[in-house]
Amino acid sequence: MDDLLHNISQCTICKRHLPLGPRPVVTGHPKSKIVIIGQAPGTKVHESGIPWDDQSGKKLRQWLNVTDEQFYDTKNFAIIPMGFCYPGKGKSGDLPPRPECAPEWHKQLLDLMPKVELIILVGAYAQKYYLKEKAKRTLTDTVGEYKIYHPKYFPIPHPSPTNRFWRSKNPWFEELVVPELQKNVSNILDN
Repeated sequence: MDDLLHNISQCTICKRHLPLGPRPVVTGHPKSKIVIIGQAPGTKVHESGIPWDDQSGKKLRQWLNVTDEQFYDTKNFAIIPMGFCYPGKGKSGDLPPRPECAPEWHKQLLDLMPKVELIILVGAYAQKYYLKEKAKRTLTDTVGEYKIYHPKYFPIPHPSPTNRFWRSKNPWFEELVVPELQKNVSNILDN
């Protein structure tokens, strides 16, 4: 695992597309129990090199009902975004994750984590990549049908502050789905 993470840290596969240059942000451990697959680091995470070190991360940890210490313990959580580096700014937020990372690195990482019990798919990019034809037409429908992907996957929306509108339009997510997510996470971490 250490060799693979070192190789990823040296990756320059999409360097010419990255406005801030490559700085892969990914974590994992052979004993990781839960994998979080999100989109790509934002500028704050690019600067710090710490995954989910922003407002989105605070909200995600609330949804998971875990402390910072639990979250950043790689024996608990591996963090493998769809794109490992900041992709740049788009018209309405960051650009989509670069498409090179997942096919190049995800399987290699997951193969070295035999203890994984749950993969949390954060946002449409991760859900489409991993659920393929089982993903529903919209993120809302996929998240609403989260039970059909259990026990391997758990789809959730992105916890970004820019997603406040989606959350206010879909209060069922925090009322019904988040408690189920917390129960799943707690059961895995307690074992």
